[in-house]
Amino acid sequence: MITLATRLRAFAHAIVLSAPLAAMAGPYDAPAGYYSTATGTGATLESQLASIMSTGHIQRTYGDFRNSAAITDRDPNNPNNILLVYDRSSVPATWDQGNTWNREHTWPQSRQPGSASNGTTGNLGDPHALRPSDPGVNSNRGNDPFGTASSSGSNGSVGSLYFPGDADKGDTARQLFYSATRYNGLSLVNGSPGSNQMGDLAALLNWHYSDAPDEFERRRNHTIYSQAENPSYYTNNRNAFIDHPEFVWSVFVDQANDTTVSVAGSTSIDLGRVYVGGAAPSDQTLTINKGGVDGTYYGVTTLGAATSDAGEYARPLAMGAGVSDSFDVGLDVSTAVSGVTGGAVLVDNLDVTTGGGAGSGANDTDDVIGLSFTVLDHPVASFAADSILSTTTIDFGSINLGSGLVEQALELFNYDGAGAPAFASDLDLDSLVPVGDSGALSLDLMTSSGLAQGDSLMFDAVFDTSLAGEFETTYTLNLSGEDLPGEQQQMVEITLLGEVVATLAGDYNLDGIVDSADYTVYRDSFGSTVDLAADGDNSGEIDAGDLTVWSDNYGATSAAFATAVPEPGGLLLVVTLLVGPASRRQR
Repeated sequence: MITLATRLRAFAHAIVLSAPLAAMAGPYDAPAGYYSTATGTGATLESQLASIMSTGHIQRTYGDFRNSAAITDRDPNNPNNILLVYDRSSVPATWDQGNTWNREHTWPQSRQPGSASNGTTGNLGDPHALRPSDPGVNSNRGNDPFGTASSSGSNGSVGSLYFPGDADKGDTARQLFYSATRYNGLSLVNGSPGSNQMGDLAALLNWHYSDAPDEFERRRNHTIYSQAENPSYYTNNRNAFIDHPEFVWSVFVDQANDTTVSVAGSTSIDLGRVYVGGAAPSDQTLTINKGGVDGTYYGVTTLGAATSDAGEYARPLAMGAGVSDSFDVGLDVSTAVSGVTGGAVLVDNLDVTTGGGAGSGANDTDDVIGLSFTVLDHPVASFAADSILSTTTIDFGSINLGSGLVEQALELFNYDGAGAPAFASDLDLDSLVPVGDSGALSLDLMTSSGLAQGDSLMFDAVFDTSLAGEFETTYTLNLSGEDLPGEQQQMVEITLLGEVVATLAGDYNLDGIVDSADYTVYRDSFGSTVDLAADGDNSGEIDAGDLTVWSDNYGATSAAFATAVPEPGGLLLVVTLLVGPASRRQR
C-alpha cells in the first residue's frame, strides 16, 4: 500500500526534477538577450562585453550630466533631491553652476586622455563614469587612486589613496571596471597607477566582493540605459559589471577562481505538519558557506512554492577564508485544505571560470535545498481496510474446557480506503479500557504511536479456556491523531464472546453421560479421519483406542464427574463388546 510518507517523497522529487526554474528578474534587469553573446572567459569575455557595451551606445556629453543626474541619481526618499557620491548626502537636484554639487569623474580627468568641457563625450562625459559630488569632497579627493582593500567606514584620504566610503566602495569599483572595459586605452593596475591607469585593483576587487550592487546602483544603471526612464539623456548601454558581477574575476584576475559554495546543514528541510486550519510554517534561516579565498557571487532561485528573502539579484561572498552568508527560506502555503506543499531553493556559484579545479568556480554544482510542509486531516481508525468499521465482535463459540489459549488475529487500520481523508496524520493508541470478563477474554495489544495512514496494527484476541462458563468482554480503544495543536480523540470497540464447555471423556454425543449412545457414535464413525466426534484419545482417527476411552469412563456423568452404576443391560453390552472380539480371534 502506498503510504503518506511515500507520497511525500515522490512529491518532493517531482518538484525538484520537473519544476521550471524561476528566473531571477527585477525591475532594473537588462532586457532578455542583452548579454546573450557574453559566453567566453578572460580576454574573450572582455572583448565580448566591450562590444555589448559599445553597440548602440548613444554618447552623452559632460554638459548633459548637469540635467540627467536629477534622473539617474535621484534620492529614492525625496524625488526633488539627488544622492551625492562618497557621502550619500541628499541635496536639491537642480543644477546651480556647481555650487551645491558638481560633477565627479571617478576615473580622474588627469588620468585619462583629453579634458572635460560641456561638449565632451567618451568616458569624460559618460554618465556611467560620472557621479554628482559635494564640491569640497570632490576637491579633497583630487585625482587620488582608490584604496585600501582593508579600509572601512566613511569616506576620506588614506595616505596617498582615497577611500570612497562603505556605501560607495563597490559602486566605485564597478564604474572603473566599466571604463576599463568600454574604452580602449584605459587599464586598472595594482599599486600606483601611471598614465591612463587607475587603481588600486586589489582594493577594487575586495570592495566589489564585499559591497554588492544595491537598489540605488541598479536603478542608476537602468535609468542611464532606459529611454522609457530617461528619454532625453538615455545612453542605450549598460554597465555589465552591475548586471553580472560574476564576470569581474574572469576579466580582471584569472581563470582559476577557487571558490565553492555550499549549504551548511541539511539540504532537506521539513517545515512541519499541522492539521487543517493550523498555523502556516515559519521561515527558516539558510546559511551559505564559501570555500576558498577568492571572491564570488551566488544566485538563489526558487522552485514550486518555495520563497526566499535572498532577492532576485546575485549575492556576494567576500574574499578571504571562512566567509558565509545567510537568508531566510520558506513556503507559500495555505492550511485551508489538506495536502503536501513542496518547493526547492537552488544555490548557484555564478563564477564563470573553470581553471580552479573540480568543484570550484563554474565547476561548482548547484546546491538544491528541498522544502516540504504538510497540512493533515484527522485520522480515522477502522478494523477493516476497505471500509470504515469502528466496532467489531469476535465470537469464539463453544470450546472445550482445558483447550489452552485460543487466539484470533485482528488488525486496526489507519484507514486509507474509499472515502478516507486525503492526508491523514499518524494514529496513536492511547489506552485500552476493558469492561467484563477480561481475565478470560483479552487483547494482545499495547499502547502505541505513529501508525501511518495505510498501515495497520496486528494483534490477537485471546480466550483462556481454563475455566468453564460463558464469557463476554468489551474493549474500548481510545485513539488520537499526532500530538499537534487541534488533535482529535476517537474511540473504537471490540466485543469478545466465548463459552468454555466442561467436556466428559467418552461422552461422544455430549449429553453429559457416558452410555451406550456414545458407543453408537463410535461405531458409526469407526475408521474415519474426518468425523472425529468419537476421537477420545485425540489420535486423529476413530480406532480401538477410542473404544477403550469409552469403556473406561462408562457410566460417568458431567454433573459430578463420578462413575454411576450402569444398568445391567449396559454392563452386559460393555462385557460383550470387550470379550466378544477376543473370542472371535481365538477361532
